[in-house]
Amino acid sequence: MKTKVLIVLGLFLTLGARAQDTEKAKINAVLDSWHLAAANADFEAYFGKMTSDAVFIGTDAMENWQNDEFKAFSKPYFDGGKAWSFTSVQRNIYINKTKDFAWFDELLDTQMKICRGSGVLKKENGQWKIAHYVLSIAVPNDNVGELIQIKEKKDDELLLELKKNQ
Repeated sequence: MKTKVLIVLGLFLTLGARAQDTEKAKINAVLDSWHLAAANADFEAYFGKMTSDAVFIGTDAMENWQNDEFKAFSKPYFDGGKAWSFTSVQRNIYINKTKDFAWFDELLDTQMKICRGSGVLKKENGQWKIAHYVLSIAVPNDNVGELIQIKEKKDDELLLELKKNQ
């Protein structure tokens, strides 16, 4: 009897792991095709992979784009036939137990060199959609001091403005 219970338990664990792998494969496909849509300047395909209330956080401190704003900002780039080209070179995906919510991080090969993307996906009508994405430029720790010097003046001005408006 113990053996049968262990076999059944093993079967459920195996099926659960396969289901998670299938969901991760679907998420990988969404993210890869989303990046490809930008590289191909395919506006509809790109924004079709995002939720209607998606948020895109860019590399500039003030880039906190709600979906409609991000569409308006991006459209001229897509219309001009050249958006941006990001290729994932490493990605980690995590999925909640009910398999309707996922988060990820990825290292990207971009025109800005190595960047990090991270985000959240949720299932809408059985399809994974990007709800939140954060893009950051990866800075080697040895170069942080130089970077601070480059951005110090603008950051100080922005911090004063932000604190004044609190």
